[in-house]
Amino acid sequence: MRKIFTLLALLAASQLYAQKQKTLTSGGPLKPEQAIMDIRHYTIALNVDPAQKSIDGYTTVDMIMSKPTKVILLDLLDSFKVSKILVNSKPQVFDYKNNMLTINMDKELPAGKASVQVFYGGKPHVARRPPWDDGFIWKTDSLGHPIVEITAEAAGGKLYFPCKDSPSDEPNEGVDLIITVPKDLVVAGPGLMINKTTKDDKATFHWKTNYTINNYSIVFDVADYAVVTRTYTSVLGRKVPMVFYVWKYHENKAAYHLQLLEKFAHEQEKYLGEYPWAKEKIGIVETTHLGMEHEMMNAYGAKFKYTKVGGEDYDDLMHHEFSHEWWGNKVTAKDWADYWIHEGIGTYADALYIKEVAGEQAYIDHFKRTRFGNKIPVVLGKDLDEEAAYNQDIYGKGSFFMHTLRYVFGDDSLFFRTLKGFVTSPKYTYDNMVTTADVQQYFSEKSGKDLKPLFDMYIYSVNLLNVRVKKQGDDTYLVQLQNMSMPLPMEITTDGVTKRLIVDTKGITVTSKTPPVVDANNYYLKNAIVTD
Repeated sequence: MRKIFTLLALLAASQLYAQKQKTLTSGGPLKPEQAIMDIRHYTIALNVDPAQKSIDGYTTVDMIMSKPTKVILLDLLDSFKVSKILVNSKPQVFDYKNNMLTINMDKELPAGKASVQVFYGGKPHVARRPPWDDGFIWKTDSLGHPIVEITAEAAGGKLYFPCKDSPSDEPNEGVDLIITVPKDLVVAGPGLMINKTTKDDKATFHWKTNYTINNYSIVFDVADYAVVTRTYTSVLGRKVPMVFYVWKYHENKAAYHLQLLEKFAHEQEKYLGEYPWAKEKIGIVETTHLGMEHEMMNAYGAKFKYTKVGGEDYDDLMHHEFSHEWWGNKVTAKDWADYWIHEGIGTYADALYIKEVAGEQAYIDHFKRTRFGNKIPVVLGKDLDEEAAYNQDIYGKGSFFMHTLRYVFGDDSLFFRTLKGFVTSPKYTYDNMVTTADVQQYFSEKSGKDLKPLFDMYIYSVNLLNVRVKKQGDDTYLVQLQNMSMPLPMEITTDGVTKRLIVDTKGITVTSKTPPVVDANNYYLKNAIVTD
């Protein structure tokens, strides 16, 4: 057999992690005209016509301009007809092309608060393969009732409302969604439902969140839902409504599903702190597509097919999407280049459920079983759009990297305090976006070690740790790192006894009658090279 053993890992969970096929993307370098905009609030008021597969109404974008300007740029797909734009209640001239609204004002807009109201309508882009390909989904349920769904993670909110299409700027003061549909349908959305009004054959649902929210979570779902509720008590003792918008013919499954979600919430709070949106709600909505993380209203389409973890029912998709309430929604990367913070640490949160329910060995075995490609680095640069940043390794390799960090810390209580400390720190949450450099700096500071060499190897490159095991005498071996400047703890098994030893580029000598086994539990992505 070859003497080089390579471990490559990825979460082999659900088909949700299959390669996306996208024609639309969001983010990338900010245009100067948008860099001076600080989005504060969106009001989206639309009539939704399932029969015509169309929408019409208006969006109001409230912002603060850091500098005077004569031009305002908003992103909006070219799917619509824009009839009028008002800036601070005054009509303005505009161009609408190349998925961009360019508003040319007759005189300079001063720095400070501004309100832009866009009146528009038409047929929005239709998703071909949701949730991997974004857009509107127009379907009917098995009883013939209309279903309307939206997925927008890759394409961004510009799929259906004018916005600043960047992950670096979320509406600090939240969103109002005012959606009108045929009166026999129900609208599910983020935040809390303020009211429902009816007029003639129409019903209008007003959803509102005061929390900051990412563009792709500003979506709604429409169907003939039953609404099943439960009350959750958070780790800090707050009473949080749990709400499941479920198709009526699946209503009998909803109560048990919420029981599982409650269990997941308790486990996540243990490691990540209180549920981030405890002043509003925990929400899920049944969808025809597989699922997507949408703040306070996660889309769920896994059809209640549970697996087992620790002998108990488990829904991997629901747990993963729920983990995004912390990683992706509460902690948000300001650049898609740092996507792994959402997906990798979120996926690591899934592994922590295995640890919590099935035990430490099951957690270790999970990482020993997983596979991934390692063809390109997890972080590919800066100012990337979503399509350029996305690859499968942001899930599995990102998760495995957190597994490695836990081992390098060596002190579980310190590591888990650090993990929770990051996701609960005001410096890195809600209004404050983060980068990989922030994660590196914080974990280095808390561990007392400069972790840059590990980040450079596992996040910014596809290199693996080379560990050389060289026989020196009849019963002695030199174990040394070949391409890592920082000393690392390493499990080394000699004559059946495993010890945690510190290994560096100079190496350490161990005594063993048989060749020592290095890192048998696979805490590192490595090449173990055994030579005579």
